[in-house]
Amino acid sequence: MIRLEYFTPADFQQLIQWIDTEKLLKEWSGSLFSFPLTEASLTWYIEGANDLTDPDAFIYKAIDTETGETVGHISLGSFSETNKAARITRVLIGNTAARGRGYCQGMIKAVLRIGFEELGLHRISLGVYDFNEAAIGCYKKAGLKIEGVMRDVVRYKDGYWSLVEMAVLEDEWRLANAAESLPITHTTATSTSAVA
Repeated sequence: MIRLEYFTPADFQQLIQWIDTEKLLKEWSGSLFSFPLTEASLTWYIEGANDLTDPDAFIYKAIDTETGETVGHISLGSFSETNKAARITRVLIGNTAARGRGYCQGMIKAVLRIGFEELGLHRISLGVYDFNEAAIGCYKKAGLKIEGVMRDVVRYKDGYWSLVEMAVLEDEWRLANAAESLPITHTTATSTSAVA
């Protein structure tokens, strides 16, 4: 099971250790950061985040509820109040040995639950590079649908990366999750959304 809690300065060093190559940083953040990731850049990243009264972004660490170990990172941002929409960004399963254990799907389901149940969103989208087939599979299992591909959107070294755009609408999510009735809590100090 995954529990999401707000990402804080106490979590900076772990994220910095996880993102140990320029390529991984580019995959995780696009052009938002430069390598190596630093505490100063992460301080800027969380500035103004996790404010329920004026949401810019909600930035989380993902915790395995069985072990208490932090296993990942995820954020929900780019809010449009008019369109009741937001975007999932910066999804990362930290320890490569922990991949394939369902953490990604748990993280996505938890952040979708927060977006639809607590924040009243209508649409949640994300972008994933087309070579990341494991992530695309995870997002599909969590209920997102492929909407299109933005070809050669990012240049990296001598090549280009294409971006797969995916999204799920509120009605699709509610229909897929009608049988589930998991408790949800979202506070200003931490966010707890537990998903198996």
